[in-house]
Amino acid sequence: MKYDLQVKSELETAKIMWPDSVQKLETEQLESLVKKYRFSVKTGDLQILNGRWYVTHAGLVGLAYRKHCRGVHTEAVRDFCEPAMFRWTFKAVVYKSRTCKGFVGFGDADPSNVSPLVHGAELRIAETRAVNRALRKAYGIGICSVDEIASAPHPAQSRHQASKLPPQPASGNYGGPKVRDRLCQIIRQHQLDPNLVKSYAVDFCGVKSLREATRAQVENFVAHLADWAAKDRNALLCQLNSYLPAKGSAA
Repeated sequence: MKYDLQVKSELETAKIMWPDSVQKLETEQLESLVKKYRFSVKTGDLQILNGRWYVTHAGLVGLAYRKHCRGVHTEAVRDFCEPAMFRWTFKAVVYKSRTCKGFVGFGDADPSNVSPLVHGAELRIAETRAVNRALRKAYGIGICSVDEIASAPHPAQSRHQASKLPPQPASGNYGGPKVRDRLCQIIRQHQLDPNLVKSYAVDFCGVKSLREATRAQVENFVAHLADWAAKDRNALLCQLNSYLPAKGSAA
């Protein structure tokens, strides 16, 4: 009786949170997920998108805890990682018990398959995706994880929320997250050497290190870099190459 009341409570919560999405079929699916895995909408274990249920990282970790998971091992797959391009691939192995041989899952992330709101966090996202896939294999979960889909679940909502974010403070390295993300995007788009760009930025801003640059200085540099890269990339490369260390110079 108590368990039925819990399922009923979860269904009511889901209908309140997603009144236009939770219909009869989705209700039946949710009931099955709650009964089989003890997932909870209230604690953020599940989300719904386009009429489909997705399990969250928190939901999977909670399930592993309830099932007394022995441990999770993760490691970067170096052959498929390109740090300069913010491209990462991870392997995760879930051990359900002391004698378990392990359930393997792989996860990858790069700027093309993550939300613009989390650019710069591709390494962590790749690891989370690998862990989620391994956990779903280990415990026989057929629905996909929210963290595994290519972008944010609600892109329109994310853009709206992003517009409400307060402006970043003027002080700080690279002038704040938005300016830094724009700079990283330019480097990736035009395949520029990050170290040479940094050296050029220091010279352009007239400081000893980027930490000393103001937000306005960095914003001017980013705008200048984007304009030059778009108009004449070859000339920009020549400029950047001038910051290469001279051969035979002392280290």
